[in-house]
Amino acid sequence: MYKKILLASDGSEHSHRTTEHAISLSKAFGSTVEVVYVKDSAKVKSDTLHNWNKVGITDLQRDKFATVEQKLTEAGISYELTFLSGDPGPTLVDYANKNDFDIVLIGSRGLNALQEMVLGSVSHKVAKRANCPVLIIK
Repeated sequence: MYKKILLASDGSEHSHRTTEHAISLSKAFGSTVEVVYVKDSAKVKSDTLHNWNKVGITDLQRDKFATVEQKLTEAGISYELTFLSGDPGPTLVDYANKNDFDIVLIGSRGLNALQEMVLGSVSHKVAKRANCPVLIIK
């Protein structure tokens, strides 16, 4: 039923809880998991300028997913890590729809504190526009 899972992740606590659900579904259905992180295009320039003399920005982003990767590896789940750029909601929807995922798993809140006060969060946009089922994890 759910052979191909898109796990939307941003390194937040919600995305770590979402990983646990991805592991359960993957074990139940023998699924593969694609962990997708969308670099918000509005923040990419700022992050690059602030981190120009530090460890590569890609390394810093990848470090956010060490826990997710560790959980998936320990559970024996086959996974792939994908980085995209753009507005997170529409980018995730576009990627999910073009790549025929069976389900999208996403946290109800991410790292953006503004999302807690404003309707139209990334999870809400994905739930409304994805062509496959979307499971939003609290």
